Amino acid sequence: MEKRKKLTSRILITLIILFISRIGIFIPILGIDQGELAENISQNRIISFLNVFSGGGFSTIGVFSLGIIPYINSSIITQLIVKIIPSLEEIQKNEGEIGRQKINNITRYLTLGWGIIQSISISLWIKPYTFNWSINFIIDCVITLTTGSIIIMWFAEMITEYGVGNGASMLIFQNIISNIPKNIENYKISILNNGTKSATLILICIMIFIINIIIQDSKRKIEIISSKQLGEEDKLLSQNYIPLKLNQGGVMPIIFASATMAIPQYTNIGNSIINKIISSNLFYLTTYSTLIVLFSYFYSSIILNIDDMAENLQKVGASIPNIRPGTDTIKYLKKIINKLTFIGSIFLFLIAQLPLILSNVTKINLLQGLGTTSLLILVGVAIDTAKQIQTYIISEQYDNIME
Repeated sequence: MEKRKKLTSRILITLIILFISRIGIFIPILGIDQGELAENISQNRIISFLNVFSGGGFSTIGVFSLGIIPYINSSIITQLIVKIIPSLEEIQKNEGEIGRQKINNITRYLTLGWGIIQSISISLWIKPYTFNWSINFIIDCVITLTTGSIIIMWFAEMITEYGVGNGASMLIFQNIISNIPKNIENYKISILNNGTKSATLILICIMIFIINIIIQDSKRKIEIISSKQLGEEDKLLSQNYIPLKLNQGGVMPIIFASATMAIPQYTNIGNSIINKIISSNLFYLTTYSTLIVLFSYFYSSIILNIDDMAENLQKVGASIPNIRPGTDTIKYLKKIINKLTFIGSIFLFLIAQLPLILSNVTKINLLQGLGTTSLLILVGVAIDTAKQIQTYIISEQYDNIME
C-alpha cells in the first residue's frame, strides 16, 4: 500500500511540475509586442524547429521560453568534457553519488552560462518587436529568460529524482504534445483535399510507431555461466544472460542531435548557415542523420562501461561461454555493442529520412515541426515511462510476497 502511495505521489509531482512549466511559457516578458512578433515569425522554419522543444516558447516570448534547450546542450558539453578530461572521468566512475553530484554541478553552471548566451541572442533578435528597446530592456530580458531556464533545469531534476520518467524527456514530451494541434491544423487542408495523402500519412505514422517499438524493446542476450556451472552444460539456464539493448541511448541521440542542430542560430552567421541548411531538405537530413549516428555511439559509450562489465563478471565468478575472462571478454563485448549501436543508429537514421520521402511522395511537408522525430520522441518517452511505472508495480508486488 505504501509503495502504491509512493507511485501515486510521484505521478502527482510529475503532473504538477509539467503543468507549472507549461503555464510559465505564457507569462509574457514586458515590453514586447507579442502580436506583431507572432505575425512576423509564424512562417519562420528555425522558430518551428526550436518550438518543438520549447512548446511554442519561441513564438511567444515568455518566462520559460528557453525551455529545456540550455540544459540539454549543457549536458552534451559536460559529457564531452568528462570523456576528454581523465580526472573528471575518474570522479564520475569511482566517487559514486558524490561524483555524480560534482558532474551535475558542472552541468548546472554550464546551463547558467548557456542560458545567458541564448537570452542575449534573443534580446537582440526581438529588437524590432519591442516598444522601447534599450540596455535596461536587454538586462531585464536576459535575467528573466536565464532565470526561467534555471527553473526548468530544476524542474527536470525534480521529475527525475522524485517523479516518473526522465525529467528532460518528460518536458520535451509535453512540449511536443502541445504542438500537435497546430501541426494537425497545418496539414488539415492538404490531407482533406487528397485521400491518398491522408492514407499515406497514416501509414507513415504507423511505420514510425512499429519501428520505434522494435528499436526500444529489441535486445541481444549474451549468455553467461558461473564457475559452478562450468563443465555442466545441462545446468546452463537461459535466464543467465547480459541484456544489451539494440538502442542503448533510447530517444536521447535524437534529442541531442536536434539540440545540436539548433546551436548555430544563436549568432547572425549561424542564422544564415542554418537557413541555407534547412532550405535544402537533403543536406539538412543528411547532417541531422549523421549527428544521430554519432550521438548513438557517444551515448552508448556513456551508458555502458565495458571494462566494468568484464571486471564485475570476474568478481562474481561468471564468464561468457567459450570466451576467456579479462581482455578477451572486453574485446567480445565491444564487438557486440558496436554492432548493436550501428544497427540501432541506422534505424534512427532511416526514421530521420522519412520526412524527405514523405514530402517528395505526398507533397505534405512533415519536416516542418520535425514531425517524424517528434513521433519518435513521443513513443520513446512513453515506452520508457511506462517501463518505469511497471518497475514500481513489480517492486510493490515483490514486497507484498516477501511480507
